[in-house]
Amino acid sequence: MEISAIVTNSLASHRVVVRTGGAEHELSIAPKSAGGGSATNGGEFLMLALATCYCNDLYREAARLGLQLDGVQVEALAEFAGIGLAASDVRYRASVESSASPEAIAQLLRETDAVAEVHNTLRKGVQVQLLGS
Repeated sequence: MEISAIVTNSLASHRVVVRTGGAEHELSIAPKSAGGGSATNGGEFLMLALATCYCNDLYREAARLGLQLDGVQVEALAEFAGIGLAASDVRYRASVESSASPEAIAQLLRETDAVAEVHNTLRKGVQVQLLGS
């Protein structure tokens, strides 16, 4: 399954479209107040990708394990030292509201960490290439 994101920007507009397989939807992301890009930076989106992936996967894995979740909060953090430098100290934390036992929740958190696709992509250090230039 292919997943994509398209950002179309000019001084007059800012449009973000994401697609998974054939399902496409637009995200409301503010442009920079002075134009020329997005008000949200790539590092913020990268942390959002980690937090979103783990959140969604918690619900998926909870269903697989037969656990009911009443709520989830995930925070992802990283350090960016400067222009052109990769993130360092990437980490995240999650809390889960559930009537399940603390042991079952701890198992859910560990098992979800092992299968979270965005996390595993970063852990693998996958190659990124510029197309068509």
